[in-house]
Amino acid sequence: MKRSPFRAAATLAAAGALAVAALAAPAAADTVPGSVPPDQDPFYKAPANIGSYAPGAIVASRAFTPKAGNVADTATAWQVSYRTNDSHGTPELAVTSVLVPKAAWTGSGARPVVSVQAAEDSTGTQCAPSYGLASGDLFASSAALYAGPMLSKGWAVVMPDFEGPKSVFMGGPQAGHAVLDGIRAVQHFAEAGLPASAKWALAGYSGGAQATGWAAELQPSYAPEVKLAGASMGGIPADPEAVARSLDGGFFSGFEAAAAVSLGTEYPEMDIGSLMNDQGKQAMQDATGKCLTDLLTSFAFKKLADYSTVPDPLAVPRVRAVLKANTLGSAAPAVPVFDFHANTDEIVPVGQDDAMVKAWCSRGATVHVVRDAVGEHALEMVVRQNDSVNFLDDRFAGKPPVNDC
Repeated sequence: MKRSPFRAAATLAAAGALAVAALAAPAAADTVPGSVPPDQDPFYKAPANIGSYAPGAIVASRAFTPKAGNVADTATAWQVSYRTNDSHGTPELAVTSVLVPKAAWTGSGARPVVSVQAAEDSTGTQCAPSYGLASGDLFASSAALYAGPMLSKGWAVVMPDFEGPKSVFMGGPQAGHAVLDGIRAVQHFAEAGLPASAKWALAGYSGGAQATGWAAELQPSYAPEVKLAGASMGGIPADPEAVARSLDGGFFSGFEAAAAVSLGTEYPEMDIGSLMNDQGKQAMQDATGKCLTDLLTSFAFKKLADYSTVPDPLAVPRVRAVLKANTLGSAAPAVPVFDFHANTDEIVPVGQDDAMVKAWCSRGATVHVVRDAVGEHALEMVVRQNDSVNFLDDRFAGKPPVNDC
């Protein structure tokens, strides 16, 4: 039976594949994690001297009790804030969640650690994974389910708020920096008890795969001292222009609205406002500070051209330049990659993923490629979850990877 777009959206939310503020007076310094959104929590505020911190240097930390899934029963948790850089290299503060199983590690060597990029796909800090894990938000609960099998294996898991303090969706370099600097921070976070010899890996799906891909691609140049055993990514939106053109005017065009707002904020040189008509300017305001469900509901079946003073905003040279700068494939990851995608993905077209893989392979990458003939975007993550975990397990064990390049 053919699934309706509305049922697909419900499945999307339930699977947590894609997602994991109002301004008010500052909260007290001893705010209980998850009790107020990040915009009201001093823990998320960068110190005035953030630029004096090295990338990945810890700014602050605090223990918290996860309210998502059954994580609190199985893992000890902390939030760690640290310095990272946005897409232009400007210092900013990011936060990552650290989850360490309470059970003693009984495997060989040190306990492995996976940086899990939980898809946020939103424009508001109240949608960030750290806040969701601490508050019990539905999408973060689903993200916790994604990390559950890794915690069950005894691996530690970290979940960075890779969209950063400006909630930048589809900002590739910004996300890659936040992921890699989050690893740097946790490697120096003694309270978690993770030894320097611990092996690290990356994992993410959809919007989380985009952050994973950027971290893998940037690691050799941005953080060469961060050694990774493997990177698993599925349903990856590698090319924002190709994805936007596929989504435009369809049920899931809310993702396009989120990307327009986010990239317009991260790259003011795009000057998106000058391309918008009055309806478009209002839409940009309406799409700011929103989580995924609101974006999908408000912008379903909307076309970008309806909001613009030009026929094809994506073709404007300054816009296209930013989209190209946020397209994966210009450098090869040094780490073995597991890349999976459904050929019938209704949200993220597989062709642009294939183009990324081809570019990576041409530059010497090692990629294990899996394509499923039939499948929905959200369900593909569920279908290949065990394969993703097994891929990372083999990398931690030092087994040679499959290379389909």
